[in-house]
Amino acid sequence: MLHEQPDLRGGLLALAAALLFGLSTPLLQRLGAGLGTFTTAALLYAGAACFAGMTRRAPQAEARVRRTDWPRLAAMAAFGAVLGPVALAWGLQHTSGASASLMLTLEAVFTALFAWRLYGETLDRRVVLAMLLLVSGGAALVTQQGLSGSVQLLGLLAVLVATAAWGVDNSLSRALADRDPGQVILVKAALGTLVTLVLAAAAGEPLPGAAPALGLLAVGATGYGLSLRFYLLAQRSFGAARTGSVFAFAPFIGAAGALALGEHAAGGWLLAGGALMLAGVVLHLTETHRHEHRHEPLAHEHAHRHDDGHHLHRHDPMPAGAHSHWHQHDPLRHTHAHVPDAHHRHAHEG
Repeated sequence: MLHEQPDLRGGLLALAAALLFGLSTPLLQRLGAGLGTFTTAALLYAGAACFAGMTRRAPQAEARVRRTDWPRLAAMAAFGAVLGPVALAWGLQHTSGASASLMLTLEAVFTALFAWRLYGETLDRRVVLAMLLLVSGGAALVTQQGLSGSVQLLGLLAVLVATAAWGVDNSLSRALADRDPGQVILVKAALGTLVTLVLAAAAGEPLPGAAPALGLLAVGATGYGLSLRFYLLAQRSFGAARTGSVFAFAPFIGAAGALALGEHAAGGWLLAGGALMLAGVVLHLTETHRHEHRHEPLAHEHAHRHDDGHHLHRHDPMPAGAHSHWHQHDPLRHTHAHVPDAHHRHAHEG
């Protein structure tokens, strides 16, 4: 079962997040045409907030957001729900949907570097090779757009700013991966919506029509709300760097979506880039990291099961399936395949 294979579960969740976010980019370009960038961002995250409000879980099923989490949530909203979507919306108005989608590949690089520097996540040779394949695939696809003459530098630079902002957001969200994803997304999206609405009003942006507004709300609910939920759940099982690297498949999905909507294709570079990115994703999905390691004493709260070899405390009666409460881990030494989740953040030599 997937809960017994956290690496596969994390990889599949990251792929699902990539699929939804990737398809959102060409749709955003079409629906946001002629709209203000702040208005576009506000509608996207309003949709995400609506979705999150409907998917919150009971306190006994997921850990609640704490008061001490609010500064981090505010920073996540600033980078991920204000700067990121505003920069992307502006960039999409000044370059092609395929070019913008492909530039988003660099989000994985920013995420992995921040996870390595801030949290000490290991980047072994297999992970580094997967990242190089993904970045090389993105470079090939961007080269295709450059040869076709459709790249506009300022638009791509704006998308680059968005990737850096979301890289910071992804790294900040790692510390909240054990909280209820619905609550995390709701707070982040609500803060982002409020700020961008104020900015839209201050900039004097016109109100959108009903059709594009509803369309952007739907894209926000799926491509940002549901996608972010899958992303946060993937981080629990897969770690920030690995989740970000698999998520880098989203640009290829977005480029394919843009081409399906009628953008001009130059097949050779697109196929080469897609093949490189697919190889990188497969490399991550088949990764196995196994060695003897020690668990230090740890107390925390998150959703967990009692059949994973780590949650050995007792209940009377024992609950069936996943549940959440504050619990203690005693020291433990064992050997098994693992990923850098909340229980495996030990140091590695070399």
